[in-house]
Amino acid sequence: MLRFAVTIFAVITSSTCQKYGCLEGDTHKVKPSPEPNMHECSLYSKSSCCYANFTEQLAHSPVIKVNNSYWNRCGQLSKSCEDFTKKIECFYRCSPHAAHWIDPNYTAGIQSVPLCQSFCDDWYEACKDDSICVRNWLTDWERDESGENSCKSKCIPYSEMYANGTDMCQSMWGESFKVSESSCLCLQMNKKDMVAMKYLLSESSEESSSISSSEEYACQKKLLKFEKLKGEEGEQTR
Repeated sequence: MLRFAVTIFAVITSSTCQKYGCLEGDTHKVKPSPEPNMHECSLYSKSSCCYANFTEQLAHSPVIKVNNSYWNRCGQLSKSCEDFTKKIECFYRCSPHAAHWIDPNYTAGIQSVPLCQSFCDDWYEACKDDSICVRNWLTDWERDESGENSCKSKCIPYSEMYANGTDMCQSMWGESFKVSESSCLCLQMNKKDMVAMKYLLSESSEESSSISSSEEYACQKKLLKFEKLKGEEGEQTR
């Protein structure tokens, strides 16, 4: 009876986290709230799962380390590669939607977040000439008693560690991300995500892992309208 009660509690906790709260990581809030003074990750400033002071670590280039994890074990990242790495860090730490893809076995983690193929290809292109010594940033580091990371193997180019953008997106953070079959119902870590999230958070998307043609069409139509509106706003500010 006790085991049954614990199981039910775990399910309820996970469900609540997905719908209303944040991941249960060491820098996460319990629930998202506005953070108008963010130094970085401003995409999530209106509803953030991280505090503004956390983003100070990401505000200056080059980024040396975030919490106990050094980014420069194989030399400083190029600016273009660092920018993409920041986008991933910002999503995990600050996005109010990250808990929608909470790892059922680890409430501080995410699983199978759908990334757009174009985002993964651009990320790979930005980092391919940088160097790295681990394939999986979550599990492959050597860590000391304080949690600081160091290389187990020699540094090699990203282009040798990963075959392409798909391989990188689906390996670098373990099972945290997957490349979506859709070009719209996926995340690009920019303002276009507002369109995708409307459909990704819908009940029909939660009930089925497959992408319906009607959802894809509706998303593409909405995205075109969004891009047109942003284009018109840009013209007006020139």
